[in-house]
Amino acid sequence: MSVQIVLALLIFVAVYFFIATEKLPRVTVALAGAAAMVLIGATDAEHSFFSEETGVDWNVIFLLLGMMIIVGILRQTGIFEFLAIWAAKRARGRPFVIMAMMIVITGVLSAFLDNVTTVLLVVPVTILVCDRLGVPPIPYLIAEVMASNIGGAATLIGDPPNIIIASPSRGNLSFNDFLINTAPIVVILLAALIVLCRFLFRSAFVYNPERAARVMALNEREALRDKVLLIKSLVVVGLVLAAFVLHSVIGLDVSVVALLGSGLLILLTRLGNAKNFSEVEWETLLFFAGLFIMVGSLVNLGIIDAVGKAAGDLIEGHYLAGALALLVGSAVLSGIIDNIPYVTTMAPLTADLVQAGGDVAKPLWWALALGADLGGNATAIGASANVVMIGIAKRNDIDITFWGFTKYGLIVTAMTIAICIPYLWLRYFA
Repeated sequence: MSVQIVLALLIFVAVYFFIATEKLPRVTVALAGAAAMVLIGATDAEHSFFSEETGVDWNVIFLLLGMMIIVGILRQTGIFEFLAIWAAKRARGRPFVIMAMMIVITGVLSAFLDNVTTVLLVVPVTILVCDRLGVPPIPYLIAEVMASNIGGAATLIGDPPNIIIASPSRGNLSFNDFLINTAPIVVILLAALIVLCRFLFRSAFVYNPERAARVMALNEREALRDKVLLIKSLVVVGLVLAAFVLHSVIGLDVSVVALLGSGLLILLTRLGNAKNFSEVEWETLLFFAGLFIMVGSLVNLGIIDAVGKAAGDLIEGHYLAGALALLVGSAVLSGIIDNIPYVTTMAPLTADLVQAGGDVAKPLWWALALGADLGGNATAIGASANVVMIGIAKRNDIDITFWGFTKYGLIVTAMTIAICIPYLWLRYFA
């Protein structure tokens, strides 16, 4: 093993340690780690900024930027306050019913949008609901982001790893392929999540009749501050969401759609830069950039590729064992490194295995997708949606620590993966 590889691994472990222990700001640590990778020669400007395999995933960055701008403008209309009061009244102020409603809504939206966009839309509503009811928001936010990662596994467009897996150069899978193979288990997993949350967050479900009565007395229509701005914003949001669903037909990447939508909304509203960019999580975007460069450095040095090939050698010819190993291994690794660069590395290796094995090896794709999507719940940095949710919470003075998220994420991930094991066996191999 070369000195460069040893140094790269030490840098990666050190960065992960500081992120996990929160001894330093996460964006500082991620950018410092990226800079250290450059200094040791593990990557360079070309690989960091211009390579799809080993650099910053600009599609993710600009998707987030565009949606943050859209959501920031939409928030100024009062629509989130409206939805918060509406949801609380429909649940009659009962905290667990509200959580169950939000898990279902988030899971369904994540399947037909993408989990990051859904989190950007749902989290502000949830914070307002919790504020109205006087309940701690952290359990609700954690439950929702986990529902977004689970729901996103149902369709091709629901989670960025699925888009990577389905691309023609890798799995060449269709929207219906995902709907048939992953959507059924996702329904079961969302139901299981609701049941599990009843026990994980039981202390958060304290019913306060007085607060509930005050919520029931509110008029949600009074929360709408600018109806003209609301109409313009909803039209643009509708166009953006339709383009997301039809992206394979119209040929525009979701990142381009988000940027076009945000640009159109800025032109229509003319609010000024201060209001247009008030909700952009710049620290979150920089954090992602640093992570992409770090993980890309490991890819560039062949470290992740070596691990993947070793796993491929073990899988060859034993597809049930291989599918289960890929499911569990993907869940573990996606919890440690963001699932987007992980799937970018593993998809070509999985394609080779499927091509060699034929139809009997195709379940490996679903094992990879489920493992990567569900494994994103394991830690606070396992999925893009997690990082975005924590960033929004921080801006609202809600501090969700790495371990505060991860102690629940590990339990949810273990449960969902355990349910997927018999599903893969019974569906494809029994």
